[in-house]
Amino acid sequence: MTDISTEAGLKRGLKNRHIQLIALGGAVGTGLFLGSASVLKAAGPSMILGYAVAGLIAFMIMRQLGEMVAQEPVAGSFSHFAYRYWGDFAGFLSGWNYWVLYILVSMAELTAVGAYVQYWWPHVPAWVSALVFFVCINGINLANVKVYGEAEFWFALIKVVAVIAMILFGGYLLLTGTGGPQASFSNLWSDGGFFPHGFSGLFMMMAVIMFSFGGLELIGLTAAEADNPRTTIPKAVNQVIYRILIFYIGSLVVLLSLYPWSKVASGGSPFVMIFQQIGSGLTANLLNFVVLTAALSVYNSSVYANSRMLYGLARQGNAPKALMQVDLRGVPVPAILVSALATFACVILNYVLPGEALGILMSLVVAALVTNWAMISLTHLKFRRAKVEAGEQLVFKSFWFPLTNWICLAFMAMILLILLLTPGAAVSVYVLPIWLGLLWVGYRAKAKGAPAAEPVRQTS
Repeated sequence: MTDISTEAGLKRGLKNRHIQLIALGGAVGTGLFLGSASVLKAAGPSMILGYAVAGLIAFMIMRQLGEMVAQEPVAGSFSHFAYRYWGDFAGFLSGWNYWVLYILVSMAELTAVGAYVQYWWPHVPAWVSALVFFVCINGINLANVKVYGEAEFWFALIKVVAVIAMILFGGYLLLTGTGGPQASFSNLWSDGGFFPHGFSGLFMMMAVIMFSFGGLELIGLTAAEADNPRTTIPKAVNQVIYRILIFYIGSLVVLLSLYPWSKVASGGSPFVMIFQQIGSGLTANLLNFVVLTAALSVYNSSVYANSRMLYGLARQGNAPKALMQVDLRGVPVPAILVSALATFACVILNYVLPGEALGILMSLVVAALVTNWAMISLTHLKFRRAKVEAGEQLVFKSFWFPLTNWICLAFMAMILLILLLTPGAAVSVYVLPIWLGLLWVGYRAKAKGAPAAEPVRQTS
């Protein structure tokens, strides 16, 4: 088999431990640690059910993507599959939408960093924190891929250890009675019930909950730089369900049992505020450090994802050829710098609209994420059909095909409906057709020039 990464100039510098932690790093971040604040207010304890449902959908998407990536581990995987199995415009749309998605995710995470820093230093403007970490994280990614992999490994490891420690510590407080008289599992149903605002309270929060799971699909972009991707990718995908159960469901059950949900202070991460209110100041400070690290971890992953997607688009002929350039270390420097320039708008947004930036960015991220996940499910339908017709043996099959594809697509349509019904978020749905129209114009303009390059194909 031809080594795709060597052809392309990227280096296979990511080990199995890197791939595993990158998959986790992209998913456990601001959506869970900070976004859960608004979900808690609207849905109460029923948010646990919401995260379970969204997590199951995310796992289905991951299995569909994992099947394609394990079969063809190439750079720019999302757009590669859409381009090869659907058509030129689908590949163009998928790739550029994913790039914009992670520009928005980068901006959201940098905005969250400002909120976490203000927990310690309230007078530091959010745009200052965003600028400092913007420079630091891009510097890490301009080193070779091993430096990125190591940085992400340790960023994510801090999250893993901290969340597990929080679950164990919270469980200790609950079981020994040292968490105070208010700490009890009965908090999950006694303070207004499991659905304190009815089912509609949870339903309207599903879009925010979905934001938390954006990033799981990041391992699809690591395929071209992973050692033995046909082994590491399926392993990483299958472990997603355990991560969801531990890091989302487990942490929320413990968290919401420690303190009545209706009394949790606003203005920060519920993870931090609950421990602060039960009198564990040291734990609250440690958790604030963890959620800060989590945001930086997702931003670090976003910089990686954007540069590799731009690189993949350039190889297809769907982006300027200059973005195909890599240095002697295998780093796509022009792609990183272009993505950084776009992300810098976050610093400006936080300067102009410091109180509204995160909400605006989260709704835009969800709209782009819906498009991305829908494209994965639709492309997988075409991919599987092509493989069956060719009589090709699949390395890693998704389950319950094609039922899970249609379930995922119905869920995506429901999320768009929720955004439409959410004050302040509907604009993200209105701009979606405009965005798709701009992509069509860009595609037609490109098509009038040189024809698109063939997608990277494997040869035996």
